[in-house]
Amino acid sequence: MSVAVSEALRLPLSEDLSGFIALLRRLRVPCRVSEEGDQQVLRVPSEVVEQVRDLYARYPHGDDSVVVEQPRRRGGFVAALRASPLTAAMLLITLVVAGITLLGENFATIRWLNFVDFRIDGEYAYFATLEQSLAAGQWWRLITPIFVHFGILHLAMNSMWYWELGRRIEARQRAWMLLALTVLFGLVSNFAQYLFGGPGIFGGLSGVLYGLLGHCWLYQKLAPNEAYRLPPGVVVLMLVWLVICLTGVIEVLSFGALAIANAAHVGGLIAGCLTGVIGGTLARRR
Repeated sequence: MSVAVSEALRLPLSEDLSGFIALLRRLRVPCRVSEEGDQQVLRVPSEVVEQVRDLYARYPHGDDSVVVEQPRRRGGFVAALRASPLTAAMLLITLVVAGITLLGENFATIRWLNFVDFRIDGEYAYFATLEQSLAAGQWWRLITPIFVHFGILHLAMNSMWYWELGRRIEARQRAWMLLALTVLFGLVSNFAQYLFGGPGIFGGLSGVLYGLLGHCWLYQKLAPNEAYRLPPGVVVLMLVWLVICLTGVIEVLSFGALAIANAAHVGGLIAGCLTGVIGGTLARRR
């Protein structure tokens, strides 16, 4: 049985409806926005047209305080793992690699996961070129650095953010998309770090995380949806941190103990913004 829908709002394209659409979805009000000439039209079920217009008059940009009470979910962490199997699998691999590399201390193992092969002779490290590594058939090196972490804080922060962003993408665009994005952002960030930072020992999920952040951010801007609606300030915080790292102040304050893979972060973010624009544009046209 089809539900009759009617036009509730007709506004200029310049009007940002993302916050209001997010509010309607939190209130479980079916809605659809379409472009007609230089205007955007919001359609909802006919029986709630007046309520939606009244709601827009009060909250044109949405309001986080207006929520619908959600039933309490059962199952806790185990249920979350079952709902996000790929996210959980990626983190499991990351934890296993952290164990076998002793959080960046076991260079005998890290050399097989690094972007290029290397050997340590005394206080010096000698690196092979990317061409030499690929000629030896070591193609896995293009992606494996994302699983290598240096220190418990590095591992904990990256794991937390991958759990947060990965689950959102897996729920909204399915596991295969999360896998594709993770591989894409991993390749881009690793290549960027190698090209702009030169041969070295680097690793971590940070480049992938900036890619996932950019993807969710711009996808949400173009095709508002609850899954990609990040808490206020998260994007700003991550971008501010990126700028601070780019200034080099972190390395100076740590006396060189903390080497930040800035090229990987920027490369991942740019790639994520591109996929977010493409994905959001396609979703908006459906």
